[in-house]
Amino acid sequence: MFAARLTRFTLRVLDSMARALPGRKEPGHLLTGRRGEEEAYFHLRQLGYVIVARNYRSARSRSELDLVAWDDATLCFIEVKTRTTRAIQPAEAAVDPNKQKDLAGIAGEFLRKVKGSPRYRFDIVSVYLEAGAEPEITLFRNAFNG
Repeated sequence: MFAARLTRFTLRVLDSMARALPGRKEPGHLLTGRRGEEEAYFHLRQLGYVIVARNYRSARSRSELDLVAWDDATLCFIEVKTRTTRAIQPAEAAVDPNKQKDLAGIAGEFLRKVKGSPRYRFDIVSVYLEAGAEPEITLFRNAFNG
């Protein structure tokens, strides 16, 4: 537990230092998304997932797979949605049918590079980073069919 906290703290310090570099201005929503993916990564590791890829991209797709991980013998393609408020709609609702289609396409490309024919599924992780509160993380296993 201590090692996970130390690693998380170290990554946050390094991220802060990188943001302080001259000429490195990123929009707030990108920073929020990156922090949410980081929180999801550590949460899934605590649940026993073995992460094999982060931000997997392909030249053939406009989307990316936020995380790819093994949950026992199942390969999971994980979309992370981060919000700073619950005022509009649930974070996971942003994974609409068009997004699901994009994710299924890039997952198919990833699967062609994997030996054998592993079981796979699509998970969604919603992360809420509300001011003054600990991150709230919810995992939706098998959230949609690809």
